[in-house]
Amino acid sequence: MPSRALIAAALAAVLAAGLVACGGNDTASSSAVSLPGATELTGIAQDGVALGDPGAPRTLAVYADLQCPYCREWDEGELPGIVEEHVRAGDVRLEFRGLAFIGPESELGLRAALAAGMQNHLWSLVNVLYANQGAENAGWLTEDSLRGFAASIPGLDVDQLFSDMQSREVALQMERARASAAEAGVNSTPSFQVGPTGGTLTLVGQDDLHDALTR
Repeated sequence: MPSRALIAAALAAVLAAGLVACGGNDTASSSAVSLPGATELTGIAQDGVALGDPGAPRTLAVYADLQCPYCREWDEGELPGIVEEHVRAGDVRLEFRGLAFIGPESELGLRAALAAGMQNHLWSLVNVLYANQGAENAGWLTEDSLRGFAASIPGLDVDQLFSDMQSREVALQMERARASAAEAGVNSTPSFQVGPTGGTLTLVGQDDLHDALTR
């Protein structure tokens, strides 16, 4: 596995072309569809790419690729605590800023997540995709498997999701996230920005997230 330093250097070069990348070839797979995070998401408003009270004083923007194993680790290991401690309490609002650089499956997953966001189910689908993440570009995410993953989420219209995946709105959201990543100097995933809701967000290291969210 390449070192994080080498990954960061490669990412910086890719960002110059308007893209970002995530390192690591760790694999994780699940033989059955699951929906981790369902309990902690219950009762929390989802609105497009956002999770939580729109009036929360602070916003945490998360840059991630749905094939990135480090992103999966954060989603399953740290996100539940942030949701329980900060989002449910109304202190923090999350925004998903999806990136697709690892390969075609990254773009398929991102388009599906953003389309799910048009029905206010983005974070639910993100969680189920991470739970079933396989080896990068190994065929774990196809239109057929995606249909099954999406069908596991109550209230999500799967046919509408597939229709919306190719919409102009989804394309615009993908471009906004790429532009935001480049402007922020994002050079790895997951990456994070924290700041006042509606104000300027600042790039924050993963190890500093707790302090940034409690200031």
